[in-house]
Formats: sequence, structure tokens, C-alpha cells
Amino acid sequence: MKIAVACDHGGLQLKRALVRYLTSKGHEVIDFGTDTEESCDYPDYALPAAEAVAAGRCERGILVCGTGIGVSLVANKVPGIRCAHCHDTYSAKYTRLHNDANMLAFGQRVIGEGLMEEIVDVFLSTDFEGGRHQRRLDKLAAIEAKYFRAK
Repeated sequence: MKIAVACDHGGLQLKRALVRYLTSKGHEVIDFGTDTEESCDYPDYALPAAEAVAAGRCERGILVCGTGIGVSLVANKVPGIRCAHCHDTYSAKYTRLHNDANMLAFGQRVIGEGLMEEIVDVFLSTDFEGGRHQRRLDKLAAIEAKYFRAK
């Protein structure tokens, strides 16, 4: 699977571990940065990763910052992105089953590498359930069409 990853300075160490882990599992990783612990702004990195997923250049995306909150807010501003902020495997499973989330966000200051790996495994291996949940996704798409108009 081709996976977009990105972080700010607060998520760099966990992103590095994430890239190693994804690569070891045979995934192709497109890294949108950052590559330094120097203070930076998370939108500068999360946005290009989310745009790559929305455009279909990557199948999924995973974002990291200190808490996971900032990068998830950015990603969810991009039409077509459903980014879930998850710090447990239960949420990762159900955001795929019920919400067909295409991006995942978590915080380096919240979880460690072992839990990150478990969350990623569940997120990447769980398929969308469809059925009644598709009706809800259609409503999300209608909200995007109403409020996300190109200028």
C-alpha cells in the first residue's frame, strides 16, 4: 500500500519509527516531512500529505504531531479526507469499519512505538463495512459539497 506520512517537530521521532515500521511491512512510504526537530508549523506538512491522499496518489495517510490534534484538524479541511485521531486500536478499527477513514493521526507525546504499531496494523488491515455506513458517508460528502467550494 502507498502511504503518505507527515509530522511537525513534535512528532518527528514517532514518524521516523512509523516510516521504519511501514517499510518493514512492505508498504511504500511517501514522506512529506518534516525532517528536523526545529520548530515548524504542522499545516505545512499535513496539508500536502492529505492532498496526496485526496488526489489518489496515496491510498492512506498517517500524520503525527505532539498530540495528533493539530494535524488531524488540517487533514479534515481537505475535501475527501476522513482523518481519525486515534490512540487506541478499538477506535482505529471502527473508524475504518464505519467511517472509511483514509487518514490516521496520533500524538508522539501520547503513545509509544509499540502501541503505534498496533494501531497502524488495525487501521491498515480493516476494511470499510459499507451498508448503512455508506449512507452516512454520502451525507458527509454532501456537507463537503455545500461548504467546500473552490474559489
